[in-house]
Amino acid sequence: MIKQCAAVFLAASALLFSACGAPADKAAAPAESGAYAVVTDDGGRTVTLEHKPQRIVTTSVSYLAPLYAVGGEVVGRPASKAKVIPEAQNVAEIGPVYQIDVEKIAALKPDLVLIIKGINEKLIDTLDANGIPSIVIDMKSYDDVKRTLTTFATLTGEPDKAKSLVEKMDKEIAEVKAGIPQEKKRVAIIHSTGQGLSVQLDGSIAGSIANMLGWENTASGMAALDKNPDAAPYSMETLVAQNPDIIFVTSMGKEDEIRASMEAMFAESPAWQSVSAVREGRVYYLPQDLFLFSPGIEYPAAVRYMAHLVYP
Repeated sequence: MIKQCAAVFLAASALLFSACGAPADKAAAPAESGAYAVVTDDGGRTVTLEHKPQRIVTTSVSYLAPLYAVGGEVVGRPASKAKVIPEAQNVAEIGPVYQIDVEKIAALKPDLVLIIKGINEKLIDTLDANGIPSIVIDMKSYDDVKRTLTTFATLTGEPDKAKSLVEKMDKEIAEVKAGIPQEKKRVAIIHSTGQGLSVQLDGSIAGSIANMLGWENTASGMAALDKNPDAAPYSMETLVAQNPDIIFVTSMGKEDEIRASMEAMFAESPAWQSVSAVREGRVYYLPQDLFLFSPGIEYPAAVRYMAHLVYP
């Protein structure tokens, strides 16, 4: 992606972007030039906000809880049956995540739009053309979540709330890690869809949490799929050779249906039966609200969930 920097000036009912110098490290901070704040987003753009955003639209429901936790709120969000906090249940919808309606965004007269990195960046040019500023957010790993909280707290002017929340999450995760044996586990994370199987890399949510717990992802270092940097092609031959101690399964489908499908596949295949995790019953299914959608401020719950599957 070509790095660019945009300065956003708010005046009456119009907004205008203009280019400036090279972006700094990802950060968010109060502006020193009289503007409200400067944010260097996860797309490498530096955005200067002249005033505190009052009408925020998010293209991800995963951003709702972190934003509201530091004193923010939204006037628009995607249509979703999951992860919509009570405070945002009645907020205007802007279409499904993969089919965001820019006209619906514009109708809400936002002064800031939160964009999902890798999914909604195609909206930026249209938003720019309509004078609507945006910030790109990447929130998969725990470090991503902490950085995002800092960014959101800069937007809301509540840095102490972000600091307290991060300290609380750090403490809870440390307690989980201290409560399990410190032994190296070799894990494989399989993602099941209607199109087939893939394996999750370290950059995925499940891969990130496995690493936090001190376990080795057997797919680490494998070449990623062209359209998904956090997944690699599935190969039965490779999986047998890796012979993981544990297999985690993620899917957007219903867990009982995925479990039945996977277990039928295990039973019918001698190759699967040669894998230790399958043979010894160490295949665990991960809920999508914590391991496919970003857990956000529920990261400690996701870490605890995975740890307790292995060490109940």
